[in-house]
Amino acid sequence: MQKKSHVVIHNAQPKGFSKYVPLIVMFCIVVLITIVLHRYIPGENYSFMRYFMGSFFLVFGFLKIIKLRDFAIAYRKYDLLAMVSPLYAKLYPFLEIGFAVAYFTNWNMTLVNTLVLGVMLVSALGVYLKLRKKEEIPCACLGTVFKVPMTWVTLGEDLLMAGMAGYMLFFSM
Repeated sequence: MQKKSHVVIHNAQPKGFSKYVPLIVMFCIVVLITIVLHRYIPGENYSFMRYFMGSFFLVFGFLKIIKLRDFAIAYRKYDLLAMVSPLYAKLYPFLEIGFAVAYFTNWNMTLVNTLVLGVMLVSALGVYLKLRKKEEIPCACLGTVFKVPMTWVTLGEDLLMAGMAGYMLFFSM
């Protein structure tokens, strides 16, 4: 009689601090790109913020495109616009990349900052509502390539981007 071998594969989620490592690494990449761009490409008063936002939207947008269908499904669980429009959920990563291009090229900053402010505030509201209900869902901020839980950090990301867009919008008038 042949003995059966059982291999158990655990799909365990990271615990504690380690579950945030992918987010921290991506944030560090964004900061590094921002520093390099700011150092070697002269710009106006807000160039550091523009480069940061451009880098953020570029990196995070591409991560979402890698598994676009899975991203859209995860995003629809908490984003208020994506809940009512599956098309918006699928187009959102491309919108982020469009924001990145606009920030890098300094194209129509009043329009772009207005759009980013609105999009990020709507997203922040959706995140807040889910957090308030204490629902445990995955954050789609890194796409679905990395498993990161939605926490107050997610809300902070959305508010940081909205705040930076609002700051640049207010002080450019």
